[in-house]
Amino acid sequence: MTRPDLPDYPWDLVAPYAERARRHPGGIVDLSIGSPVDPTPQAVRDALADATDAHAYPQTTGTPQLRQAIVDWYARRRNVSGLTTAHVLPTIGSKELVALLPVFLGLGPGDVVVHPRAAYPTYAMGAAIVQADPFPSDDPDAWPQGTRLVWLNSPGNPDGRVLDVAFLRRAVARARELGAVIANDECYAELGWEGQWADEPVPSILDPRVVDDDLGDVLSVYSLSKQSNMAGYRAAFLAGDPSLVARLLTVRKHAGLMLPAPLQRAMTVALADDADVRDQVARYRARRAVLKPALEASGFRIDHSEGGLYLWASRGEDAWTTMGALAESGILAGPGAFYGDFFPQHVRFSLTATDERIATAARRLADAPSH
Repeated sequence: MTRPDLPDYPWDLVAPYAERARRHPGGIVDLSIGSPVDPTPQAVRDALADATDAHAYPQTTGTPQLRQAIVDWYARRRNVSGLTTAHVLPTIGSKELVALLPVFLGLGPGDVVVHPRAAYPTYAMGAAIVQADPFPSDDPDAWPQGTRLVWLNSPGNPDGRVLDVAFLRRAVARARELGAVIANDECYAELGWEGQWADEPVPSILDPRVVDDDLGDVLSVYSLSKQSNMAGYRAAFLAGDPSLVARLLTVRKHAGLMLPAPLQRAMTVALADDADVRDQVARYRARRAVLKPALEASGFRIDHSEGGLYLWASRGEDAWTTMGALAESGILAGPGAFYGDFFPQHVRFSLTATDERIATAARRLADAPSH
């Protein structure tokens, strides 16, 4: 049974701060939502255009070429070998999968969906849709009996926390003790910045160091929105336990959840295009190198944020007070309250703004009254 009393979309609460920021003489610097601003690679756009004669229904399972491209990408970029096309499935963006996975798995009242304490709100909304109980926790030992689905997110949104192999192993083991499916949302995996992640790839939950040879009830979820600036394409996929993938495929066939054929072709090209991804990662690295020290110099503490697309920051005051002060400088961020009940003094800054807007934010932070 679906739930009719879902909360209002939280971003409506930010509108007054956005309006105040827009009144700044130099215009708004919007660092609130992680929507890419850089161009989609030309090869991807060409592939889309070349595939517009799409007179037949697309395959829900994905074309053989797309599924093989996903398999090859996991082997090349994620240290996950041994997958076959039966292990992977394209999805219409990753948000619909996050929201609907509890539906696909048959969850309902009394079931528990675990998600991170600092979390993208759709994990909890997916639980709410089926009247299951969301359970925010970062400690596998605390996950309760009745847990049917565990969501991890590494690097995390909003906090940029990266989960290492040891933690992922522990999480998978605990999920199996509970008889739960465990899924890792890995869509920021190309964006490792600090500590060991400056030099090492962010590990996938499918990495053999995590699961050994057993993919049972384990899923990796990925999106091309960030690494290839394809947010408008709604291009994503999952990989993992082939029996679970087959089960999800059957539901998706009945529901008509199929990725349009031209987008499947564009995804196939994007997955083979490491050069454009490297260029995009370099752009985000350069923007982060400007914004992070500017925030620290203006009194912010940056927590975690060793990977991903955001800086998770606090100035030791209520987040809405911080939001107001930033808006006076023409800067818009995301309040920590949108990402759970545990971080009322944090705000999230996105790196998805142009070089010029990031540089403008740094100058405004330097010119703002001392805090």
